[in-house]
Amino acid sequence: MDDAHATIKSRHRELCSWLLDAAYPLWSTKGVDPAGGYFERLGQDGRPLPDKRRSRVTPRQAYCFAMGPSLGWRGDAEGLVQHGLEFWYAKFQRTDGLFRTLINADFSVADDRAVTYDQAFGLLAFSLGATLGDWRAVREREAIELLQTVIKLTKRPTGGFENGVPTSLPLESNPHMHLFEATLAGAELCTECTLWRPLADEIAEFALAHFLDGNGVLHEFFDTDWKFAPGIPGRIVEPGHQFEWAWLLLRWAGDRHPKARAAALKMIEVTEANGVKDGLALQQVLDDFSPHDPSARLWPQTERLKAAALAARLTGEKKYYAMAASAADALQRYLATPIPGLWYDRIDPNGRIIEEPAPASTFYHLVVAVAEIGALARMP
Repeated sequence: MDDAHATIKSRHRELCSWLLDAAYPLWSTKGVDPAGGYFERLGQDGRPLPDKRRSRVTPRQAYCFAMGPSLGWRGDAEGLVQHGLEFWYAKFQRTDGLFRTLINADFSVADDRAVTYDQAFGLLAFSLGATLGDWRAVREREAIELLQTVIKLTKRPTGGFENGVPTSLPLESNPHMHLFEATLAGAELCTECTLWRPLADEIAEFALAHFLDGNGVLHEFFDTDWKFAPGIPGRIVEPGHQFEWAWLLLRWAGDRHPKARAAALKMIEVTEANGVKDGLALQQVLDDFSPHDPSARLWPQTERLKAAALAARLTGEKKYYAMAASAADALQRYLATPIPGLWYDRIDPNGRIIEEPAPASTFYHLVVAVAEIGALARMP
């Protein structure tokens, strides 16, 4: 185990150096729009692109900057978080208290729907933002107000959450995953608030009851009764989400929920055996693990690393150390850009890097992955 732990420490040093010395300096300058919020993408020349702005990117970037101090970054985390969240309120909030999904590059409304997925990242950013400076009371109030609005407007009477307002079909497991993440963070950071933990428990139990099939595979799309959607949509499985759900369920389960812990470890085992090809987690497969989208985006590699690192911490098993090291090695392929601190988003089925701009939304995945491998590296 000494060799395995030494390997993890080495991989963590490499990734942490990239994050602190290159990614944070780049995205906290070139990725920030002085007119408000953060840019959607940076070209491989480091220049921002005049894209439409997705709602989810603003709180995700704010969350990344809020995470910075705990990882050793010395930048203006508090100021950057405030810059982003003020913009989110000003340009994205609707009259019902939820946040619209898309604005144009000139900040006019492009899509006024409110997507549950986006609200979840607001909850996550508010919870962590409360740890910075003198913003605790403000951020906690914002989080509770948004959580209450989400429950009021998107929670289904028969269980689970709608995709958003207005509702749509098929129903999806993915918004639940990020609500689960936000409620876990809220429970950890605001122990005196009684809303977070019961909702985290409810989402975990609902997911275990409705989203998994008998083979330990978590599905993406469902009908109105939470049965797997008909046809191909109901068979789609995303290895990245398998790993991400497993990571969250392990965080929730601890030693209190052995069945959930066993389910999460089975998800990791099944996905590692069938959803990873040539060292890369694939984008989409079907429930028999035949390829559906055999490309390999960056973000599933971070989720593989997170799941493996946490499983290694909880079990001490060498196979998870090896899996975490493999995932860290895979990440390096995406980070080998001409300008350090950027990333490539996709490797095609033939193993070729696709030359395209770096999406800001991926920063969140990278930051949390570095934090998770860091926690494993610090294990005695």
